[in-house]
Amino acid sequence: MALRILKPPAHTGAFLEATGPLADLGSKAGLLPCQRIKALIANRRLVQATEEIEESQVQPSSLDLRLGMKAYRVRASFLPGRSKTVEDQLNALSYDEIDLEHGAVLEKGCVYVVELLEHLNLPESISGLANPKSSTGRLDIFTRLIADRSDVFDSVHGKYEGKIYAEISPCSFSIRVRKGSRLNQMRFRRRHPKQSENQKFSLTDKKLLDRHKERPLVDGDILLRNGLVLSVDLAGEADNDLIGYRAQRYSGVVDVDEVGKYDWRDFWEPMRVRSDRKLILDPHQFYILASRERVHIPPDLAAEMVPIDPMMGEFRVHYAGFFDPGFGFTEHGQPGARAVLEVRSHEVPFVLEHGQAVGRLDYEELAELPDVLYGQTTTSNYQGQGLKLSKHFRS
Repeated sequence: MALRILKPPAHTGAFLEATGPLADLGSKAGLLPCQRIKALIANRRLVQATEEIEESQVQPSSLDLRLGMKAYRVRASFLPGRSKTVEDQLNALSYDEIDLEHGAVLEKGCVYVVELLEHLNLPESISGLANPKSSTGRLDIFTRLIADRSDVFDSVHGKYEGKIYAEISPCSFSIRVRKGSRLNQMRFRRRHPKQSENQKFSLTDKKLLDRHKERPLVDGDILLRNGLVLSVDLAGEADNDLIGYRAQRYSGVVDVDEVGKYDWRDFWEPMRVRSDRKLILDPHQFYILASRERVHIPPDLAAEMVPIDPMMGEFRVHYAGFFDPGFGFTEHGQPGARAVLEVRSHEVPFVLEHGQAVGRLDYEELAELPDVLYGQTTTSNYQGQGLKLSKHFRS
């Protein structure tokens, strides 16, 4: 099938015009911004696709990836390893083939592998980093990216050329997807020749403190511990005792491409403030909670939520933990958005207390300021958010 390059929007030739000074890789290390991603794609570098890449796929510092024509239901998750392709592994496994052309249901509790419409053609100095989209994480869809001859998920080394796949496992709700559905996204990191792909790229606590003094990264006092520490809000707002939602065990199917279609009460149980401001997490249950802090991601930085320390509790809070530049921006200068926490306890019940540290934000520099910030596009569904379910549910 022929590969086609990024199609310019009908009202402007901006994508094609960008193939001038922006068509190279740039000179500064860091995450590539939207205008550089667009220009490289238009110049047939970085990413190609079996169908035209849409302008709406390009976010301030990432690219949305789309599901392809077929899903393969497999018995278990896998990695191809350094000597095999994903197709090699699929051929060795038993699987059911599912046509996604007109949509299909992926059942919860099952594992699927889908070839993506996008293919990579990475220069040596560019690495690819993937994560689920925010809406994917809030639906409890466990999604990871797989590349050929790789022994890790969600990371693609420089000089990689070939297909990429999404591993999809709906955990709380069965979902309807189709060709073109977007469940994960990719960032592109440019490295200097002396930088290793495996080194730490996040800002130090000292640099974060200096930035916080210039303009607050978080409301109130800042707590730094190898990143900005976030805590859980179990006290609620002054006029609202809602602190979160717990996924119902038995519910209907969610179409991932529908916005504002579903009544949240058909899928979620509300969680209310307790007098002791605690919450017991039931094993293998999924919760949507919010951070106590409001955060702001500066225009020249992006951030990723990571576990604070697995020794501090057997639960997970970061299914989809990427924050684009401009998230939480407000005109008056104070951070304006809470981080939504996608929480799952593991083998034993676990008690959370109000203000307990549950995660941290790693900040990373962009190679250049992006032309567009989060909140300035039609796909910015969570700007200024408090406690909020995914875009699929009516408020």
